[in-house]
Amino acid sequence: MSNFRSRVWIWVLIFALSIRAWGAESRPNVFIFLSDDLSYHDIGCYGNPVVKTPNIDALAAEGLRLDACFNSAPMCAPTRMSLYSGIHPVRNGAHPNHSEVYPWVNTLPTYLKKLGYRVGLANKSHFLPKEQFPFEHLEGREHDTGKNGIDFDMARVEAFLSDSKDEPWCFVFASNQPHTPWNRGDASQYDPSAVSIPPYLVDTSETREAMTRYYAEITYMDDQLGQCIRFLDESGESDETLFLYLSEQGSNFPFCKWTCYETGLRSAGIIRWPGQVTAGSVSSELIQYVDVVPTIVEIAGGNALDHNFDGRSFKGLLEGKDYTPNRFAYGVQTSRGIYSGPEAYGIRSIRDDQYRLIWNVNSESAFRNTVTGKLEAYLSWKEQAESGDAFANERFEAYRKRPEYELYDVDEDPFCMDNLAEFPEVRGEFNRLKTGLDRWMEQQGDVGAATEAEALSRMPKRRGE
Repeated sequence: MSNFRSRVWIWVLIFALSIRAWGAESRPNVFIFLSDDLSYHDIGCYGNPVVKTPNIDALAAEGLRLDACFNSAPMCAPTRMSLYSGIHPVRNGAHPNHSEVYPWVNTLPTYLKKLGYRVGLANKSHFLPKEQFPFEHLEGREHDTGKNGIDFDMARVEAFLSDSKDEPWCFVFASNQPHTPWNRGDASQYDPSAVSIPPYLVDTSETREAMTRYYAEITYMDDQLGQCIRFLDESGESDETLFLYLSEQGSNFPFCKWTCYETGLRSAGIIRWPGQVTAGSVSSELIQYVDVVPTIVEIAGGNALDHNFDGRSFKGLLEGKDYTPNRFAYGVQTSRGIYSGPEAYGIRSIRDDQYRLIWNVNSESAFRNTVTGKLEAYLSWKEQAESGDAFANERFEAYRKRPEYELYDVDEDPFCMDNLAEFPEVRGEFNRLKTGLDRWMEQQGDVGAATEAEALSRMPKRRGE
């Protein structure tokens, strides 16, 4: 009998180890490619007829395009720390730029390493403290000035993929483009007279010249993405890899980065996952950056509900199974402490599938940053306004001075140019969204102006000021 029992236990153990091994082998690799300051509409597959993005467009044709994907904060550091933590900026502690998360916050590499993944990152990190983001860093430029040689040795990506074939892996390629100063790539491929100027910007020669340089950096970044996909294909692991492209927050043009308008918070998002995601498909479900880590944790074999995430997994959406979508997407902008910034200019926002409500917490002040002080395209608007151009004057002033509340029908007004906040016929929508925003801020521990006033305490280099 004892021999029989021994044999039974041996077979049980073998079966359990087989199931565990099968589960490990079935878990996909994850490749995340992140742009830097790219407005979602400045990509071919998102409707831009001029910009050259053949590799991103091909990726969309092979995967799922997210048409309602949103970051949590339209600045680099808060966006990345919310993306990697699955927690919105005020609650994770990193709502100002150049700030740090609270000690209790865990992040993507921590979760995935516990699940047996190798986790790497190339180029820009922009998170603190470093030890709470334990990526295997492949070096690269933290900020690219466009000088002193190549941006990144792409062979490092190929080497990471080659060295990781015996284990599941997650790799983040954090491009530095198209962040200013817009001097990578070949701007001569774009004719200033032919570039497309979106309707929320003022059409001046300076705006057009800046757009050619910005587009050139987008194309430069698109080539980086193409090389990453080629390395992945050559590694033989494309079919076992979920590839996620995100455009980060909006560009450094006015009404984009640093704002909670659609062009600040809305992101391009494309997912290729062979055998799971239907090629050429499109989703209009609200997806937030804080949903990404919970989704990856579940795909990697973990349980997102075991962790203190603000986001929710959308694994079911990718697999065509039951999925409860988000009702709202939220955004926060903390301007205290930014370069050339104001004493305080906090912005909070909530969006559903049709409307975006914005609360300018410090609306009595004027907004300012490096755009208002140095961007020639924006400064040229003032000159055009002084020559009698009413639209240029409205746009120049609207970037600096804003009402306390703004409400936009983003279906009809995707660039947030027609403020409906005072219209009685949408008072019900205003009240509903304001209630939702208040509840979210309470859950986040966000007390508005007081939270803005304390922003420097979250920035290690400014703490104590």
